Amino acid sequence: MKAILQSVSRSFYLTIKFLPRPLREPISLAYLLARATDTIADTASIAVEIRLTNLLSLARVIAGELDFAAIAEPLRTFAAQQSDPAERKLIENLPGCMAWLEKLDPADRTDIRAVLQTIVKGQELDLRRFGDPATAVRLRNTAELDEYTYLVAGCVGEFWTNLGFRRLPPFAQRSPDEMKELGIDYGKGLQLINILRDRSADEKNGRLYFPASDDINSWIDRAEKQTRAGIEYAAALTNWRTRFATALPALIGARTIALLRAAGREAEARPIKVPRPQVRRILLTASLATASPSALHTQFEQLLKSTR
Repeated sequence: MKAILQSVSRSFYLTIKFLPRPLREPISLAYLLARATDTIADTASIAVEIRLTNLLSLARVIAGELDFAAIAEPLRTFAAQQSDPAERKLIENLPGCMAWLEKLDPADRTDIRAVLQTIVKGQELDLRRFGDPATAVRLRNTAELDEYTYLVAGCVGEFWTNLGFRRLPPFAQRSPDEMKELGIDYGKGLQLINILRDRSADEKNGRLYFPASDDINSWIDRAEKQTRAGIEYAAALTNWRTRFATALPALIGARTIALLRAAGREAEARPIKVPRPQVRRILLTASLATASPSALHTQFEQLLKSTR
């Protein structure tokens, strides 16, 4: 499963491998299950109605309401339709993921099931809205986009916080409620960055996430504010390894925001992505910066302002 995890997520794998062992296993499994449901939702070669049926069936299997045998054959079809070998292998290995889920501590299993239920709700909503790529659909208002970013990513902040306070006490210097609020904003900010950097490809497929009257720069500002909540979250953590792993997506996100601002209208024509050499440089400097909350804040601000 470690090899599959690494192959389906270059950036998130960096986060997971630095986590302390009590957090690494449940977070790894939750990510693999969320990636599997996302793969099913995004397999464009299969009709939307079939994708919805199998997405919701897999959600019932994860929730313990349905036996895996009921969806084994449809999932073989999904696996065969994957052009990405890593995603094909992930779908083929879902029986192993289910067995892993059953072996977990009951509290961890309950949290994973809860967060997957929320994520699948967001994936279902996305499929119902944008199921026909030939028909462009635009979200109507800020509330719809805010709801979507919570469902597919903000809920992960709650999951991470619940897990941390239970599995790694003392988890943070702030209260669980404060950390959940920061964690939700953090997840929403990271998802908003993904939408901003991929908006050229999304719009070609009829997915218009930003309301027509909204200025994109205001959404970049919102992504910055929410991602800064991630730095506040990481700075409050008591364990150095957890702080480092938690801060990495925010630091890479800060660099992505800087690239989005520098690209301007060019971001409407091409995806924006942090080059691998810059990711490696962020990793190196973060290993020192996360030893100190003030240094962590400084690195975040420097990445936001970086022009190179």
